[in-house]
Amino acid sequence: MTLIKKWRKARLGGNLEFLMSIPQSGGGRIENYNQLTEYLASGRKPKSEWRIGTEHEKFGYCKETLLPIPYSGNRSVLSILKGLENEYGWKPVKEKNNTIGLTKNGANVSLEPGGALELSGAQFQTIFQTCDEVNEHLMEVKSIADKLNIGFIGIGAAPHWKHDDMPMMPKGRYRLMSQYMDKVGTMGKSMMFRTCTVQVNLDYASETDMVQKMRVALALQPVATALFSNSPFFDGKPTDHKSWRSRIWRSLDEQRTGMLPFVFNDGFGYESWAEYALDVPMYFVYRNGNYINALGQSFRAFMNGELPALPGELPTLDDWADHLTTIFPEARLKRFIEMRGADAGQWHRLCALPAFWVGICYNQSSLDAAWDIAKSWNENDRESLRIAAAKEGLNGSAGNIKLIDIAKELVQISENGLKQRAKASSNGLYSDETLFLDSLKENIEKKKSSADELLEKYYGPWDKDVTKIFGEYSY
Repeated sequence: MTLIKKWRKARLGGNLEFLMSIPQSGGGRIENYNQLTEYLASGRKPKSEWRIGTEHEKFGYCKETLLPIPYSGNRSVLSILKGLENEYGWKPVKEKNNTIGLTKNGANVSLEPGGALELSGAQFQTIFQTCDEVNEHLMEVKSIADKLNIGFIGIGAAPHWKHDDMPMMPKGRYRLMSQYMDKVGTMGKSMMFRTCTVQVNLDYASETDMVQKMRVALALQPVATALFSNSPFFDGKPTDHKSWRSRIWRSLDEQRTGMLPFVFNDGFGYESWAEYALDVPMYFVYRNGNYINALGQSFRAFMNGELPALPGELPTLDDWADHLTTIFPEARLKRFIEMRGADAGQWHRLCALPAFWVGICYNQSSLDAAWDIAKSWNENDRESLRIAAAKEGLNGSAGNIKLIDIAKELVQISENGLKQRAKASSNGLYSDETLFLDSLKENIEKKKSSADELLEKYYGPWDKDVTKIFGEYSY
């Protein structure tokens, strides 16, 4: 039994500001450009107030058919949501009389376009606390799902489902996005409907702190992709990538994705991010419970009262907050920093991602050490590592930069950071949070990610039957 499993057995026990799929609350009318940067600056917090917010997604499916569950019906996404509401006290979030999410104690449950269930956790001080939340949520979901013969699985990409197998959740935002994905890139709908991720959101103290964390996050996101690669299958067969989810993101919409070279330019700060965001084409404007089609339109034009979707109307900070949620680079700035490079994975690995990044980003010496690794890399190095991580996982490289070596060094840096944080478990069993890195240490020792293990089983005991994954890896 791993240390994490032992700890979870011993003890099972402020919300992420912005959900991708729920309209935002940023403030009133924008009267001048400075409000855009002030909005970002308002996220800064003293170190004593830094928190950890973990998000994770998982696919639901019918156990008999191994097909995704629909939105409504006796065995459905809605059944799970209603079960959480009735049995565990979650409060529904509605859009046009449809339940599209839940809230409780600063946490949110929301729906991805194809019905994947996402927990956007509350803001916590320690990994122990956020891991308690993850465990409690998954046990609640499992208790309801088991009664309905529904299973859930955490994996980066749907192993064998086709696009036509996927339901569409009743959200205006997703309908608009789906339309737009046909006009940009080639894999947008695959991302929307058939991928899952785990993310962590972290705070910054100042503009200078934000800049350093954003550069570290972007440059080293490929390492997280490699460590957490867990999507080697798609359309019922192996791909030629360890993280097909990451590969999908490279062919989605280059105007709102990627490694963002400008973040590494001299002078990068809140204003640079605002300028970048202003040039990302819009998806929608939310008014009176409706998503108004603004696909491809300009927020700059909106600032001048020239948005075709709402002629003569000026944006609000709510609109700005909404718009920021439609930008999807490998690391994202809102009023916190969002790490976006990891595949969804097994239950016991979900807490490893926040631990990895907290250890690096919430200790200054660790953050400096991480930046020392990456600061000499150029744009081509960073992009090449991104490609290599998706294709080869921990065995990938770019020139002389080997991902396994960087991963080993970064996990050690993270461990040092967690030791210096010295955040103990509430039950007194553990003096720090380093146990959550154990699965990553094991990956590095074996030079294998979860994707490698899945492929070994596929070509071994599974006899090339990808559906065997559901029996062994479901929650």
